[in-house]
Amino acid sequence: MANKMHVKKDDLVIVMSGNSKGVKGKVVETSPKEGKVIVEGANIVKKHVKPRSQQEQGGIVETEGALYASKVQLFCEKCGKPTRASYKVEGDKKIRVCAKCGAAL
Repeated sequence: MANKMHVKKDDLVIVMSGNSKGVKGKVVETSPKEGKVIVEGANIVKKHVKPRSQQEQGGIVETEGALYASKVQLFCEKCGKPTRASYKVEGDKKIRVCAKCGAAL
């Protein structure tokens, strides 16, 4: 069974600790099994890439590395602060809202 994560793909998050502390970005990919996320523009790592064909070029490529999901927090654009997700039931749908200001995430 996969572990439940507080962030989903395409969420706007802010990194709370580590070398990329304070970086805001969109979640590109989640890995619930490992409990990690990849955030756009955060945790940039250098990767040595081997050319796979004659036309392809090898070398050192900078790419985003995975972060533990516990190091990121949802970011509310309305109040401009990192926040936890609160849930509100509207009709038959359960939506995530900002715990501080109540805006939909």
